[in-house]
Amino acid sequence: LVMRDLRAHGCDLLTLGQYLRPSPAHLPVIEYITPARFEALREKALQLGFSEVAAGPLVRSSYRADVLHQAYADHD
Repeated sequence: LVMRDLRAHGCDLLTLGQYLRPSPAHLPVIEYITPARFEALREKALQLGFSEVAAGPLVRSSYRADVLHQAYADHD
């Protein structure tokens, strides 16, 4: 649902990552997402029309932003 909403509002690039507990003072991780699940989410996002998707447990919002942006620019 969230990915569909993002596409409906013109979002073309997507990063999907995993919350990792930075210290014992922070909230614990409830579930670790497998790399295979991230790949399935990436494929779903591409099917929904995202131009580029970075998905994985260590992906952050700026993860390889230059590479994602260049790949996006190359699509145009």
